[in-house]
Amino acid sequence: MDNHIVAIGTSNPGEAIPQAKIGEFMAMAHGLGSEEKRKLQFIYRISGIESRFSVLSDFHFQNPEEFAFFPKNKSLEPFPSTKRRMEVFRNMAPGLAEKAISKCLEDSEVEASEVTHLILVSCTGMYAPGVEMEIIAKMGFANTIERYAIHFMGCYAAFNGIKLADRILKSQKNAKVLVLAVELCTIHFQKVYNEDNLLANALFGDGAAALMMMQSSHGLKIKDYQSQIFSDGDEDMAWNIGDHGFEMKLTKYVPELLDTGIQFLREKLEKRFFLEKIKHFAIHPGGTQILKKVEQALGIPWEQNRHAHHVLKSFGNMSSVSILFVFAAILQDPLVSGDVLSMGFGPGLTMETLLIEKKG
Repeated sequence: MDNHIVAIGTSNPGEAIPQAKIGEFMAMAHGLGSEEKRKLQFIYRISGIESRFSVLSDFHFQNPEEFAFFPKNKSLEPFPSTKRRMEVFRNMAPGLAEKAISKCLEDSEVEASEVTHLILVSCTGMYAPGVEMEIIAKMGFANTIERYAIHFMGCYAAFNGIKLADRILKSQKNAKVLVLAVELCTIHFQKVYNEDNLLANALFGDGAAALMMMQSSHGLKIKDYQSQIFSDGDEDMAWNIGDHGFEMKLTKYVPELLDTGIQFLREKLEKRFFLEKIKHFAIHPGGTQILKKVEQALGIPWEQNRHAHHVLKSFGNMSSVSILFVFAAILQDPLVSGDVLSMGFGPGLTMETLLIEKKG
């Protein structure tokens, strides 16, 4: 038998927040005049996103008196510190993770006590002992479970979690590896009105996903993978830890850089993954322009990457979690069979490519 993703559980906090409503909050928080507000609303309309989720209820409101996290004034001062935001992560991330894990275990028919390895993926919060330690006892994992943490690698980090799980299974064939990604992107909202913050505030949402990897004859078979660094983009996508949360650098040039990079690598990708024979794709839904440019570079219609568009539309960009939502949709789609080529992007600028095969 081969290494497969046999089940994926997902979860989101609270109720979906319409993109337009988030836009109204952002216009208020940025203190925008009518002309700048119209520009912001236009960006939100063409974002490809209809709704997102957040652990912060404040994004539902425009009246500061209804805020629970931000100060109850339109200037949002004193602006919440990084410490305050990490307190939210510590309080909210474990519960969100538990919901995703419970669904994953149920669908995989694996008991919690049978899980041998736990890999945590997150770039939006960290503390020690960590999310994974908090859920071990609650979920009924054995105290001999091996745990690993992949932090601060951004939107492509789940690919590294999957590759680590694959290598564990190659050395320990009876292992049952749980990969957990949990991202609370919205706790890092930045109110300074600049291009980086405007783009980040328009895209990111919160969620968690857990997948079970083991040797099996069904699910999503792990066939091949490859990493690629585009050094020209090292200043265009990055995370920094500031006094008021994690500061995202995400320039408008990222889609163009990916387009150019994939065009340059097209021949190598064809030789390794046989692009022309692949009918299904799972591109990280980092934004509508990213999806568009990557599809153009690969020469595929959006229909072949439709699940990524649907995830972006309903959830926004949940960083490392997003691609697992796409895989979950593919796993449940009876119309998808055969090879699926997936790509994820993150700080570096780094591209991870993963070839999986959908089996019954």
